[in-house]
Amino acid sequence: MSVTIDGYESIPVIGVFDSGVGGLTVVKELKRAIPTVPLIYFGDTARTPYGTKSQETIKRFALEDTKFLLSKGANIIVIACHSAASVATSMLNERFDCPIFEVITPSVSQLLRLSRRGRIGVIGTRATIESGVYEREIKKRADYVVIGVPCPLLVPLVEEGWLKRRETKMIVKKYIHPLKLKNIDTLILGCTHYPMLKDVIARKAGKRIKIIDPSKEVAITVRDFIFNKIGVEDYSIGDYMDDMDRDKFYFSDLGSVTKEVIRRFIDRPIDPKKVVLRYN
Repeated sequence: MSVTIDGYESIPVIGVFDSGVGGLTVVKELKRAIPTVPLIYFGDTARTPYGTKSQETIKRFALEDTKFLLSKGANIIVIACHSAASVATSMLNERFDCPIFEVITPSVSQLLRLSRRGRIGVIGTRATIESGVYEREIKKRADYVVIGVPCPLLVPLVEEGWLKRRETKMIVKKYIHPLKLKNIDTLILGCTHYPMLKDVIARKAGKRIKIIDPSKEVAITVRDFIFNKIGVEDYSIGDYMDDMDRDKFYFSDLGSVTKEVIRRFIDRPIDPKKVVLRYN
């Protein structure tokens, strides 16, 4: 299998970067959608979170992350980090010739298809909500009402593995309640950690509210791109973990706590490696 990208033919290799471990939810969706395409992941756990940094710093980090993935053989880049996607996508597209995908645009496209009343809720980290990135992207394409709610407790709850705890369910209900009062019809999970809580969020939101998972949407977009490039209409979609052994996972910090969080996100043994970026 090969794909012609920017005039040369090569085997597609997907590189995914994130500010930490949350982007592993994107990895899981990519492996479900296109399990036989090799993948390289970089989690910048030494410098997480990106959302609290300046735009200039986030752009520099995103540039370094992309260079690292390309140096390891990736020729398709996926920006899993919402903060990096919101400020660095244009810069990366200008600097590199390879296809670059991010989690925001596919989610906006999906909500335009799903929403019936144009009332959109977004939950995310405080940085993502305060950036207004989803509201800006939605407003470019439709005059929808967009209500954002920061959910700062959800990331630590996910990383602690408290996915089904009573306390977690109560906190999710607390965060979702004001959005239900605003009569939203569609809810975007604006953080890569949140798909781990998708079932709980869906139950608390109720059946009338459609849930959009950016991890799933970007995976579908990448899959369709690869299918169109190589002229394939269908793929053998097996157990998404079957081909995980040949995928590579790199992190800029790899302490015992990080390893445990990685284990929770990827429910099978992998061989994560620590690397130090040396790009300036």
